[in-house]
Amino acid sequence: MLTDKELAVARAAKGFMPDEEGLALHDAGLDGGNVGPLLEIGSYCGKSGVYLGAAARARGVVLFTLDHHHGSDENQAGWEHHDTDVVDPRTGRMDTLPFFRRTIEDAGLEDAVVGVLGDSPTVGRFWTTPLGFLFIDGGHAEDVAMADYLTWAHHVLADGVLAIHDVFEDPDQGGQAPFHVWQRAVADGFTPLSTTGSLRTLRR
Repeated sequence: MLTDKELAVARAAKGFMPDEEGLALHDAGLDGGNVGPLLEIGSYCGKSGVYLGAAARARGVVLFTLDHHHGSDENQAGWEHHDTDVVDPRTGRMDTLPFFRRTIEDAGLEDAVVGVLGDSPTVGRFWTTPLGFLFIDGGHAEDVAMADYLTWAHHVLADGVLAIHDVFEDPDQGGQAPFHVWQRAVADGFTPLSTTGSLRTLRR
């Protein structure tokens, strides 16, 4: 249900999600959107927000997308995924918020995507809205990724969908924290649904 415009904007946006994973994420959002609203942890510059925002609109719900927009550890200077284009010259800190806003605007999804500015644990302390879909794609440090799961997974409604990005069973392919989150979700009763590249989905 992605329009040509939405797909073009998603592909052009800065980010770390191949086409096949983005399309699979969109399908998972459509699935979860049948149950309730969508929430994404880790907005970066809005690439995944377009895939999920289009799904939310198609289902008549919204996507909440949560980020402090100062980058995860792996996005900082000296790390592989650092991008100097998103550094604010005034402060020297990463600031992806203007890029995110532009991406969502360019995709025409401002009515379906609600940006939430803040860090996951703080917002999570006060969150009460049940979710049909949750996408965990924030910081990939072990404590950060697991905290995101523990803070948010209990908000997913029965038959809702949990998606986790950058899941690698082989340590030589990538960090293990998202894989450990997937293992914890399975242990907690989520049922694995699909694997597309490093994207895995599960049913509540």
